Amino acid sequence: MSLRVFVPCETTALSLGAEDVATLISREAEARGLKIELVRNGSRGLFWLEPLVEVDDGTGRRAFGPVEPGDVASLLESHFGDDHPLALGPTDELPWLKKQQRVTFARLGVTDPVSLEDYRATGGFDGLHNALELGPQQLVDQVKASGLRGRGGAAFPTGIKWQTVLDAAGAQKYIVCNADEGDSGTFADRLVMECDPYMLIEGMIIAGLAVGATQGYIYLREEYPLAHRHLNLAIARAEAAGYLGSNIQNSGRAFALEVRLGAGAYICGEETSLLESLEGKRGMVRAKPPLPAIEGLFGLPTVVNNVLSLAAVPSILRDGPEHYHGFGVERSRGTLPFQLAGNIARGGLVELAFGHSLRELIDDFGGGSASGRPVRAVQVGGPLGAYLSPAQFDTALDYEAFSAIGAVLGHGGVVVFDDSVDMAEQARFSMEFCVEESCGKCTPCRIGSTRGVEVIDRIMRGENRDANMALLEDLCDTMIQGSLCAMGGMTPFPVKSAYTLFPEDFQRQGGDA
Repeated sequence: MSLRVFVPCETTALSLGAEDVATLISREAEARGLKIELVRNGSRGLFWLEPLVEVDDGTGRRAFGPVEPGDVASLLESHFGDDHPLALGPTDELPWLKKQQRVTFARLGVTDPVSLEDYRATGGFDGLHNALELGPQQLVDQVKASGLRGRGGAAFPTGIKWQTVLDAAGAQKYIVCNADEGDSGTFADRLVMECDPYMLIEGMIIAGLAVGATQGYIYLREEYPLAHRHLNLAIARAEAAGYLGSNIQNSGRAFALEVRLGAGAYICGEETSLLESLEGKRGMVRAKPPLPAIEGLFGLPTVVNNVLSLAAVPSILRDGPEHYHGFGVERSRGTLPFQLAGNIARGGLVELAFGHSLRELIDDFGGGSASGRPVRAVQVGGPLGAYLSPAQFDTALDYEAFSAIGAVLGHGGVVVFDDSVDMAEQARFSMEFCVEESCGKCTPCRIGSTRGVEVIDRIMRGENRDANMALLEDLCDTMIQGSLCAMGGMTPFPVKSAYTLFPEDFQRQGGDA
């Protein structure tokens, strides 16, 4: 019996015991005289089944999970048989995977993340080889034709940003990847970097070729040590293989790449604060204009893109922009990896083409709440995104449809709350989050959020409730209109949605009305 056994080496799986499971599989196989090849793959993103162990005996991969250390002996005893209680059947046939449209995340959990051979065997660097045959304007035109928009939150057309940097004059240009993933309930960037780091590297090289940049930086969230290790190892191996450096694949074109750890501040996810931090300064928002595309890192033209934006580029160059544009609806083209978190039965990553409904995501993929109680509210787009009620769950997952109801898709994070949630407390949390994370540069954000917490506290105590509700409304409008960046400008979104959709939660405590 010769088997390939796959055990994930991704953070979520490791936190649930994957390392112990891998060690025991090796030990038990040796004790039984079974010949196995243990492969440490990435995660499939099915977090409720982690650690998810897969086995390939030459007829395809079969899944078992969630596997705990105490299950290993029986798995080996049964020779990973289909009659084992943890047997889930062929991995590719798992309904939660089969119903997705995995484009950017097609390789997720399939390969050894830091194996260059695995990456190339699954189409890796095919997009780069195609890109080397094209000129800068042709590359920018390909990204424009794909319809790719920024996946970091603002949804600005990626090709337009690249065009601006291509047209800008500058002896040196930069590609900066915003990997400071700080939104609540988000982990797609981490999965890219931990499970498929070469894809991000390839996307950044192509971006450099497109705009004439020869230096790239990945601004990585400090709390992602495994991503840090995988990225540095992948960069070193890519350099050794000639994919990075002064002569990419003997093309005469150059691109160098470094990882820089973030400052541990949420505000550094804002692109100008990120650039300030990358330059060694305190992360504070810059006034715009000038845009970073014109005067970015060190005052020079800079592309600042999110991990997911850059990770989508290799497939566009490999399969053609028409293929990517074929997914989605209206102006929202391609796919977005939605991340299900919070009180959800089946948490994890779901990559879907734009156009599916939020209800489908929560019910069909997420399985409703983990508690079994009715879902009362969902926050989409991170801590600055609006709360949505069940009456809005049939909204299509596309940028314009969400904008029409005063919500944002953002980075695709979806945090679920059951009917035990107190939405007044959630509104207070939103304001308090801004107090903690504001860079302090502008008054509406710095002072407005502090006053917002005080006003909500008074409302919750029932003090002069009507007057304080009117004051909160005015305060939110001031923050939206007067803040320098989205930190203060969007903090009112969850607050306003909470008291508009769930007014009863602001009336629970006694006091005058």
